Amino acid sequence: MIEWIDKTLEVLAIACVFLGMIIILKMMNAIVNRTKKTKKEKETMSKEAREGVTFNDIFMFMIAVPLVLLWVGFAGAVIYVGLGDSSVLGQIESYTTLIAILGGPALLIIKDALDVWKQEQAEKTAFYKVKAQSVIDYNASVLQQSQDIEANEQTQDHKERGKK
Repeated sequence: MIEWIDKTLEVLAIACVFLGMIIILKMMNAIVNRTKKTKKEKETMSKEAREGVTFNDIFMFMIAVPLVLLWVGFAGAVIYVGLGDSSVLGQIESYTTLIAILGGPALLIIKDALDVWKQEQAEKTAFYKVKAQSVIDYNASVLQQSQDIEANEQTQDHKERGKK
């Protein structure tokens, strides 16, 4: 029974490491695509409108991404090696301390990334609310206009019948 749990945890640890790698690769791919898009935009934009690479871009690419990758990779490696080698369990406190030291800044970086994502989602939601309200207003104005046209036609018919 214990061996089955060990194997399951090993597979889970390896899957977490690969998932972390995939996430990091996707982030790096997005940065590369953004850079390519920025280069194309720079050709068409004026010098005043160009957006250069900021300190935050460099910080995220050079420090934040490797730190999160190191944290996920080291935690996965400790779990993987710890399940196979009982001598690691004797020093688990030092490994846990190292994971915690790396995890503090890594969690802050992940939290900031999630906050940015939540802000983007809030902006999308606000945009769709405004768009939906404009559609509702447009439909109401079209309905009011058709009612006004119908009322004017009925008034005109009534006046013509009154003259006869």
